[in-house]
Amino acid sequence: MLYSTILAGGSGTRLWPLSRASEPKFLHPLTGTDRTLLQATVDRLDGLSEPGHVYVVTGTAHAAAIARQLPQVPAENILVEPSPRDSCAAISLASAIIALRDPDAVMAAFSADHLIGDEPRFAAVIMQAVAAAQQDYLTTIGIRPARPDVRFGYLKTGDQLTGEALRVAEFKEKPSLEVATGYVQSGQYLWNAGIFVFRVQAFLAELERCKPALSAGITAIAAAWDTPQRDSVLAETWTGLEKISVDYGVFEGAAAAGKVATVPADMPWSDVGDFHSLGEALPTDEHGNLLIGDQDKVITRDVKDAVVVSTANRVVAMIGLQDVVVVDTPDALLVCARDRAQEVKQVVDDLRACGEGGCI
Repeated sequence: MLYSTILAGGSGTRLWPLSRASEPKFLHPLTGTDRTLLQATVDRLDGLSEPGHVYVVTGTAHAAAIARQLPQVPAENILVEPSPRDSCAAISLASAIIALRDPDAVMAAFSADHLIGDEPRFAAVIMQAVAAAQQDYLTTIGIRPARPDVRFGYLKTGDQLTGEALRVAEFKEKPSLEVATGYVQSGQYLWNAGIFVFRVQAFLAELERCKPALSAGITAIAAAWDTPQRDSVLAETWTGLEKISVDYGVFEGAAAAGKVATVPADMPWSDVGDFHSLGEALPTDEHGNLLIGDQDKVITRDVKDAVVVSTANRVVAMIGLQDVVVVDTPDALLVCARDRAQEVKQVVDDLRACGEGGCI
């Protein structure tokens, strides 16, 4: 069976004021059902990974909430980071611990806050990635782009490998709209979905080659993980680890060496990066409105293509609006144009700067 690691970190600042440092977006039911993003991620793994093969990497602030939401995941599989060190350290920690418990393991890494449709196709794509991983490729999932989009990184594809897998020639960071348009028109590029599949030993070998200091620290931490020395080794080593994404830290270097594959996927996918993308990903009413939370307290007249989130237990009335976001919580209210939803992160930065940290 496949091992699956779920990365449950970050604070989702572009979904403020719903998402907070103490209760980030993956703990909220933003799936169109009563399941949270985190729970939906685990549900999606049914048939791919048994509960004992599911791991979660998270911070101290969220470990208890995650354990409550995922009672089927063994407590020893919830790996708690002392502080955020980005995705390379998180994925490396899970890989090293799983490698000690099962040296032949194949592991997939998922974000806790993605929405993915067509679950049979998702499972088929992951198994194609497993097949490539078993040939020692570090494998990614690439989403066929529906349009030019500057919010995503891109994968430049190369020659055919095994099954549906293609070689990744190069990772491309978030481009300008003009460059993204050229990518999509060329047919050579996929959106980088941030889903990775690999043999843990192959990944750890590339980590040692690309980031030897980070590799040494992770090796020491993993060796102490199931011993009484865990806390002391973590305290001594963790904060000194390089803070870097796994794309930069391992996959870009591995791609340059011809060791990265991708499986193209055409399933519905969203990283729920902001309220606009949430409105694109979930079903709306006949007027194109997405209503989340206290729907019986939301009154709309001549409102179209709006995203409305109400959790304050009070009436929200809207008249004659289009393409807006309204998020009403007990201590904060957000109103913005949908096409400026990405700027919510700057509002959070402003709140920090003016000393209103309690609101975030």
